[in-house]
Amino acid sequence: MRHKLAGRKLGRPANHRWALYRCQVTALLAYEKLTTTEAKAKEVRSLAEKVITLGKDGSLASRRRVLAFITDKKVVEKLFNEIAPDYADRSGGYTRLVRLGPRPGDNAPIVQIELVKR
Repeated sequence: MRHKLAGRKLGRPANHRWALYRCQVTALLAYEKLTTTEAKAKEVRSLAEKVITLGKDGSLASRRRVLAFITDKKVVEKLFNEIAPDYADRSGGYTRLVRLGPRPGDNAPIVQIELVKR
């Protein structure tokens, strides 16, 4: 039974799964949209929203916590200088999932996760 077990395993070991999450959150913040499967997007959404909330704080401790998760310094600068200030008056809901239909090869549901327009 899976009672009260949060998150998806996505058929990967834990270190591979976290590397995937880090890469996808980095790409989402760099390009402001990302096309992936629905299960991956739902996991990435919560992580991206937490990172944006840390960016809104703007403190040194928040910057270090974000740098521990996102290793691309240019993306972190973009987060703290461009993205987070635009969401200063918003208390969550920074991302949107748009369904694009099934993937031709294996019929997996594909979605586009994007940052909500500021």
